[in-house]
Amino acid sequence: MGERVVGVKKDGMRRFRAPWVIFAVGFALRVAVILVGHTYRVRTDQANFNFGFEAGRIARSLVMGQGYANPFNGVSGPTAWLTPLYPLLIAAAFKVFGVYTRAAALAVLVVDSALSAAIAPAVYEIAARCFDARGIARRGAKVAAPVALWSAWLWAVYPAAMQYAVHWIWEMSLTTCLFAWAIVVALRLRGVGDEGQEVRSRNQDAGVEARKLGLWVVLGVLWGLIALSNASLLLCLPAMMIWVAWPELRRWRLGAKTAVGAVLTTVAFAAVLAPWVARNERVLHAFVLTRDNFGVELYNSSLPSNDGLPWGTAMPLWQGDPVFRVYERIGEVKFAQMRQKEAMANLRSEPGLFARWTVDRFFFFWDGTPHAVNGRPVGEYLRQLSYCFLSVCGLLGLALMLRRRVEGAGLFALVFALVPLVYYMVTVQPRFRHPIEPLIAVLAVYLFRSTEPRGHSDACDT
Repeated sequence: MGERVVGVKKDGMRRFRAPWVIFAVGFALRVAVILVGHTYRVRTDQANFNFGFEAGRIARSLVMGQGYANPFNGVSGPTAWLTPLYPLLIAAAFKVFGVYTRAAALAVLVVDSALSAAIAPAVYEIAARCFDARGIARRGAKVAAPVALWSAWLWAVYPAAMQYAVHWIWEMSLTTCLFAWAIVVALRLRGVGDEGQEVRSRNQDAGVEARKLGLWVVLGVLWGLIALSNASLLLCLPAMMIWVAWPELRRWRLGAKTAVGAVLTTVAFAAVLAPWVARNERVLHAFVLTRDNFGVELYNSSLPSNDGLPWGTAMPLWQGDPVFRVYERIGEVKFAQMRQKEAMANLRSEPGLFARWTVDRFFFFWDGTPHAVNGRPVGEYLRQLSYCFLSVCGLLGLALMLRRRVEGAGLFALVFALVPLVYYMVTVQPRFRHPIEPLIAVLAVYLFRSTEPRGHSDACDT
């Protein structure tokens, strides 16, 4: 194959590393879109609320010395409305470049772009381990890792993959980057794509085991950061750990090293999350593991007037609004608890309506969420077509992966099943699908490159 072969023949972890140029091109392209499209010019109406929304308000409060507080307008007190990772990023930009300035917006979007581009190497390794390491979907390619190469380039240059990094000051790129690399770590721990056991010395075996224990710690740290960015993904943490240990669990022989690794992941996860939980206990006088606004979001989704898809902010922005005054008076935690009780009463009174909304949200998650008419019907049609097409490609690719029992299919299936689950119950927006879109990119490329005849021998257990 000569020099065109992409490092699959190299030893160790290096054979799964993406060419650095994919990240560089992806990052440069995103920054170019920001500069050419002037997307850092955030709308200034509603007192700059569009600059990061609640995260921007919390960041402003931090810079002004009022603490982690005030997620809406006015001084409403301490908050756990959002987990702290992304508000702290915005606060750092505000501290250096000024509150709600264009320079601060540019800085945040450039960081988001770097995080989005950093997903491409993760996409490459995921595809290389699951498909290219065993020659699946080669189809006469002149490179050794065609699925990995095309998947990574697709993520680097496809407009739908970069939209949230260049237009939105919100946590999507941060969360998706952390989640993609958590999947990479899980694949490494399970040994997906690794070559068979070769003869090694005791020192080499000790080094491999030490690296594995280190990966368990990394997995815990990544999941702690994910919890501090978007806690909705946390259902995947225990599922991912079970999947890694499944070859031993299904034989009822959990090895001591795997058990120790799982403990290390749990401890690392708890260590990352502990300062935030302690802060909430001290400031809010309540146990809040991640966020405290679930009751408010559930209440809004239970209102018949929203038809299962609430839009806009969960709280009124006008300080004189009676609802907002109650929120200020009784405090955020008690307000959310009150709203949750009201939401449960609403849902119990109309169980059939809730069931219909849940089904609607299921289809909207994969088919494209309806939203207000924007006066551009052609653009809206193309957006919907692109969204739906990618969903179909991802789901068909997953079905093919499961049918052929490709190694890693079980993990992909768990992610597709668990990530949307909380959104089916509460509300759906297109951005909620972003954490699984790196896998959709891989599966789409795999689907279009899969032309092997029946009986192909590359399959193995999931």
